[in-house]
Amino acid sequence: MILCSNPRAQYLSYKDEIDSSIQQVLSKGEFIFGENVHSFEEEFCEYIGTKYAVSVGSGTDALCLALRSLKLGPGDEVIAPSHTATATIAAIATVGATPVLVDSDPIYHTIDPLAVSQSISSKTKAVIVVHIYGQPVDMDGIISIVRQKNLKLIEDCAQATGATYNNRRVGSMGDLGCFSFYPTKNLGALGDGGSIVTSNSTLADQLRKLRQYGWDRNRVSQVTGYNSRLDEIQAAVLRVKLKYLDRDNAKRVTLAKTYEKELNHLPLETVSVRQKCSHVYHLYVLSVERRNAVVAHLKLNDIVAGIHYPVPTHLMPAYVQGTKSTLCLPNAERIAKKVVSLPIYPELAESDQYRVINALKDFF
Repeated sequence: MILCSNPRAQYLSYKDEIDSSIQQVLSKGEFIFGENVHSFEEEFCEYIGTKYAVSVGSGTDALCLALRSLKLGPGDEVIAPSHTATATIAAIATVGATPVLVDSDPIYHTIDPLAVSQSISSKTKAVIVVHIYGQPVDMDGIISIVRQKNLKLIEDCAQATGATYNNRRVGSMGDLGCFSFYPTKNLGALGDGGSIVTSNSTLADQLRKLRQYGWDRNRVSQVTGYNSRLDEIQAAVLRVKLKYLDRDNAKRVTLAKTYEKELNHLPLETVSVRQKCSHVYHLYVLSVERRNAVVAHLKLNDIVAGIHYPVPTHLMPAYVQGTKSTLCLPNAERIAKKVVSLPIYPELAESDQYRVINALKDFF
């Protein structure tokens, strides 16, 4: 069986180093906020290009705490793309703010700056952009809008760790950058984990309070906070994997180029790569007619394809009420009906990739 993603394969690639790092944590007996968490935060913010990194329990927590650090809540509107993982919108709803869902660019599948500008109201306080699939958003367009309107900018980088826009890593261009270390991500832990990066010392200090009950250094709650901490074992694993992230992302790019070369004559659409960007291919996404038939055919050939995502958020029952969007977001809806994600991960063998390619050629 060829999986769409395979975190076990990556663990096996670095097994000796990972096992050794875990054993060191177990032997030391320091499991929460130890030296690995602090070292990882230093190494990660240096890698991204920000002054601070605050590790938390998950990518969703990262988004929630980022919104809370900006003091966003009931009565505030936050603009975000409808075509995204549900966590992006769930975080806005969780803090009590109103998600304003907008359409995506039909070529790149990222949030459309024009749709953002047309959705700003007197209640708008922030924009969340999503670097979906591993592709950076049009940050020039977005930054121009948020600066003109004095809005806060949060980057959802869950799928794009290591990607760059104009030679700057995603996460370093907004007020806050949010990352997920879910096992299938480009930088994945062996469980849940996340991080928020920023160069604003006030926000970083607020985030450190929020992740642990709102405590100050004397363990007195100054704000209502959470229990959202990256543990020592996950931090140790991430420190190992961070050393190899650029190499692993380069392997993803090579796999993507092979797909593009071998499939370019078939009746399917690839997602264009934006200029001035480095795409890190958390997902390799195609748009196809008869999507369900394609997925079924691949399954018959022991190939697991993904669908990211089958229903745009503005059409989900949980978010039909309590959000603001137009009744129709045509690009997001068209994307949702056609997208399919092919297997892609650094350890994918050439022979397995050509099994995927040949299965698609057989179908068409």
